[in-house]
Amino acid sequence: MACIFCRIINKEIPTDIVYEDKEIVAFKDIHPVAKVHILIIPKKHIESVAKLKSSDIMLIGKMIWQAKILAEKFGINKTGYKLLFNCGKDGGQVIKHIHLHLIGGQKLKNWPI
Repeated sequence: MACIFCRIINKEIPTDIVYEDKEIVAFKDIHPVAKVHILIIPKKHIESVAKLKSSDIMLIGKMIWQAKILAEKFGINKTGYKLLFNCGKDGGQVIKHIHLHLIGGQKLKNWPI
């Protein structure tokens, strides 16, 4: 059975998609920790940052670039935002499909989120 993010990519699970192209999808987190909480995921299934290969460098860079663009679109670029990859169980990763959190729209604590 495919992971939940692969099912979202395949349009098996409806979600609030805010950006999509041939390589990545971005959608609103269903359990937001701030006013703006968007997940940016690659369509290619990669389990975690720990599983990245050198061939994934451009894809990960694109995810970060798209986070910048979405921060502008959602009006949080001037006040600040947080970008976060969780890696592995101890790093707080729940879904085994790499995803970048874009979090902002309010004053954020330094740590944790």
